[in-house]
Amino acid sequence: MFGGRPLKVVRHASARVMRLRVDPRDGSVRLTLPRRASLRHGHAWAEEQRPWVEAQLAERRPGLRLVPGVRLEIGGEPLTLASMSAVRGVRRHENELRVGGEPDLFELRVLRWLKAEAWRVLEAETRTLAAQAGVSVRRVSVGDTRSRWGSCSADGDIRYSWRLILAPSFVRRSTVAHEVAHRVHMNHGSAFKALEEQLLGESPSAARAWLRAHGSSLHGYGRP
Repeated sequence: MFGGRPLKVVRHASARVMRLRVDPRDGSVRLTLPRRASLRHGHAWAEEQRPWVEAQLAERRPGLRLVPGVRLEIGGEPLTLASMSAVRGVRRHENELRVGGEPDLFELRVLRWLKAEAWRVLEAETRTLAAQAGVSVRRVSVGDTRSRWGSCSADGDIRYSWRLILAPSFVRRSTVAHEVAHRVHMNHGSAFKALEEQLLGESPSAARAWLRAHGSSLHGYGRP
């Protein structure tokens, strides 16, 4: 048991090494084993990772509802959610996100605004870095993935987690640089890493460390 949750063990034919993962959405703990790996060894290895698992569970924010008065960080800038019946639609005014309409639709409207804002910012940043790299990007989209903050397909589509808009700007930009660099190198070799750092203008190590430490907390927003 990890934080009161049972360890889910699955075997995967294509797995080459053991992997342990905390699902940021529901807090479930999953151990993936290669087909012929020892179950006893897998359990022992998972137990060695207990401090990491418990830290991930502690960081997670289940059921953080988007209701009036909640304070978000949008690209590192504070933004307080406010319900205002006189407002039509959703409007950002200084450090407030003012949401009109029926109270029971408040959270849905906030989520729609966050996703639209995430797409707007990520689309612009992706196009800018793609131009710098001299590559094309066919389509930029956002979704709500569990395991990846971004992905790049071979045909030029880049997809991000909309929750990056809740992360600091340097974290979001690092993810963009990573995916744009994949338009040139579809691997993680030395040339890819050099281009990634060139596009970002600094080492991505700080952004990766932030996501390892705090990324799971972003998945709690807007969930019952």
